[in-house]
Amino acid sequence: MSAQGAAGLHALLEQALARGEGVLGAHCIHELWMRGEMGLAVDAALARLWKRAAASIPDWLPMRHFETLPLLYEVTARFRPGTRGASNVYLVLLDYRDSRPEPYGYYVGVSRYAPEQRFDQHKAGIRAAGSVLRRGLEVLTGPTQHLQRIGRAEALDIEGALAEALRGAGLFVQGGH
Repeated sequence: MSAQGAAGLHALLEQALARGEGVLGAHCIHELWMRGEMGLAVDAALARLWKRAAASIPDWLPMRHFETLPLLYEVTARFRPGTRGASNVYLVLLDYRDSRPEPYGYYVGVSRYAPEQRFDQHKAGIRAAGSVLRRGLEVLTGPTQHLQRIGRAEALDIEGALAEALRGAGLFVQGGH
């Protein structure tokens, strides 16, 4: 798909929407997003995809557009785990539109639970970080897919280093203890 130009990706997206193919549509939108497609166009494509193929959209596709997704992928790709285990590093998109110049922030965490399950725990107040409880919008699965099922000590090291690297890239970050 990466060999497709923007016009080809838009045509492929239309085909995916017509057939209700969430995975193909997600790949098209993700590729357009990574190539710098305008935010309004990405938001519109996401809304159309959710309307036509919600059941088959993969969990790594964010539900809303935000400018820094390519940067999140770039920074998290620097971290390569060397051990296998039961811990998962995860990111949560935080909503700061009411209080900060940057509309979004990011929470970095580690858990033995799947990221989506841990997010649900935060939102239910179970061992919740206040920032996720109050401002958490969604888990950002894609950038940290390679940081799943790793050793606990390494996951904790990566959590802290990733939070610092994201801060160093100019992002507002919570967590990462």
